Amino acid sequence: MMGFIDMMRAEGHAVESICRVLREQGYQIAARTYRAQRTGAVAARTVTDAMVVDAVRDAAWTTVEVGGRQRRVLKPEGLYGRRKTTALIRRTRIAGASRGAVDRAMRALGLQGIRRDKSIRTTIPAKDGVRAGDLLNRDFTAPRPDHTWVMDFTYCRTWAGWVYVAFIVDVFSQRIVGWHAQTTKHVELVMIPLRMSLWERDRQGHPVQPRQLRAHSDAGSQYTAVTYTEKLALDGIAPSIGSVGDAYDNALMETINGLYKAECIRTTVFHDGPYKSIADVEYATAGWVEWYNNRRLHSTLGYVSPAEYEQAHYATLNREPQPA
Repeated sequence: MMGFIDMMRAEGHAVESICRVLREQGYQIAARTYRAQRTGAVAARTVTDAMVVDAVRDAAWTTVEVGGRQRRVLKPEGLYGRRKTTALIRRTRIAGASRGAVDRAMRALGLQGIRRDKSIRTTIPAKDGVRAGDLLNRDFTAPRPDHTWVMDFTYCRTWAGWVYVAFIVDVFSQRIVGWHAQTTKHVELVMIPLRMSLWERDRQGHPVQPRQLRAHSDAGSQYTAVTYTEKLALDGIAPSIGSVGDAYDNALMETINGLYKAECIRTTVFHDGPYKSIADVEYATAGWVEWYNNRRLHSTLGYVSPAEYEQAHYATLNREPQPA
């Protein structure tokens, strides 16, 4: 290759033109690489790319011991696309890593961001259910934690039958504050995560006070059931329900459900092999929720995790007094 470029240069052709024609023919070589090899030095970009490849490889895979043998498995961070991978590498390994270097590293390692498929509508409105009004009007923002929670459930297939998984998400930080899985769509599917979420916030030292919180859901029969609406009233939580058949009225939860199916259910990162029973789904979901809340980078939060985002909020409220 070097000899061919030397010969073409002797005929009066520019190095950039020669390298461009070679790349069109499938021979990948850059002009800077040619010049660096001619002087006996390694191009700076070659060194940087090698460092970024190592960083991306370490971020995407880990080694575990299975049956006395070392096995390489994909970590949840291996599901990131280029933007999140770039943010991760800059936070953890190489502060000045460029998007181009990360993109080249991901292509070399065979990595690409996970993609979400379209979901099937599962909301079945109750024929005689009394519905609350829509308090959000598609405004999925909140000034503080525990101002607005959104909730919904999805499903996944197992060898033993369908499993339904309900989530509750805090709009402020997009943190999953509660979840529950069961094999039926009875009202307990949404009651249990509600009780868990209230208990979890109390355990964290931030109990939900009456008239502090809004709970937004779709018009499913579970969310219009008497036992559910009475629970909201007893705890002083304002109910909010979107319109029937309109995914945009609960768009944030549709996004979370899509992420859950794409990152957890349809990969082997959180569960190795097919889902045989509800226990397999619970095990995988617990691992995904822990990663989602504490480690997953969210672009809408400035590439930090929901837990880190909430900690930063409370830190601003509890600043230590400065000396006068």
